[in-house]
Amino acid sequence: MAVSKADLLKKRFGVEEVEIEGVGTVKVRPLTRAEALELQGREMGVAEMERCLVSLALVEPKLTEDEVATWQENSPAGELQPVAAAIVRLSGMEQTAAKEAVKQFRD
Repeated sequence: MAVSKADLLKKRFGVEEVEIEGVGTVKVRPLTRAEALELQGREMGVAEMERCLVSLALVEPKLTEDEVATWQENSPAGELQPVAAAIVRLSGMEQTAAKEAVKQFRD
């Protein structure tokens, strides 16, 4: 059965809650293909990549990149990791991210 144009062009992703131990839950969504491609082409460090990723995909509460930077500065080292990991998993980028990391290591 062929898919319709309308089905291809509508948003088809949901939101997932992520528990932040001792703090509460946040809601995240996957990155869109357009967002993922835009991030892949940018030269940035790990901290900046995390800020971009989280600010794009955090649904509740919605935070800007500057607010995510403040969160990074004021939280334990591993606190944002489950949030970022959930976004990567939901976006279907786990395998792609691993391949890109290997490429960068080899360069």
